[in-house]
Amino acid sequence: MATNMVLASAADFQPPSAYEGRMSEDEGRRRMVRPPTGGTAAGRNVKKKLKTAEGRTLSSQQWLERQLTDPYVQRAKAEGWRSRAAFKLIEIDDRFRLLKRGVRVVDLGAAPGGWVQVALKRGAAAVAGVDLLPIEPIPGAELIEADFTDPGVGDRLIELLGGAPDIVLSDMAHNTVGHKQTDHLKIVALIEAAADFAIETLKPGGAFVTKNFQGGSAGDVLERLKKSFAEVKFVKPKASRADSSEVYLVAMGFKGRS
Repeated sequence: MATNMVLASAADFQPPSAYEGRMSEDEGRRRMVRPPTGGTAAGRNVKKKLKTAEGRTLSSQQWLERQLTDPYVQRAKAEGWRSRAAFKLIEIDDRFRLLKRGVRVVDLGAAPGGWVQVALKRGAAAVAGVDLLPIEPIPGAELIEADFTDPGVGDRLIELLGGAPDIVLSDMAHNTVGHKQTDHLKIVALIEAAADFAIETLKPGGAFVTKNFQGGSAGDVLERLKKSFAEVKFVKPKASRADSSEVYLVAMGFKGRS
């Protein structure tokens, strides 16, 4: 799967209509639309299931239909992952080998827990996760329901982790409001908050992975990451939908705090 991953520099991304009236993958996740049941029969039952969607917005109904026919959703259910997002981290880790046995991992925006599952499956000794949404318990992980940007939440995560992290993962994203400038500012604020936390807490040599969007500047955070890490890459995993502007920043080889 790693060979199908798009790996590029920031200059390769041209601004698409990323924030204009289209429900993001994260909006669906945060609205807690559950994966379908019924295995391979789900695709045949799409129209039947959508009859129960009266009262949904058009974009919400389109997102639900896409979920019902998405092969990654079906794979996630079949393989026991809590979300299709698990395959994004799997692809990233297959390429960069971040999740070495014994590492400590912080997961920001962890609900419903797919990335936590991947980290534990690949040998993490400790995982601490946080999300605004409740997360069902996962053996081996410490999970809290809180706003990561609230004072003291970062310290709580480090306490639960039992020490400094080797990896900070962030799949955080605001629900978009449909106003390009407002949505962009919210996205940048989350990226900056996650980057600040990573730079303040990571062990030397550690790694940081965060969601970003094509066509949207990450503010000053990209330059900060380039100064703080040996290598920074933009990645679009195959598991990210083709029509989504979602990409990930992968920063490796943390140089330590100066």
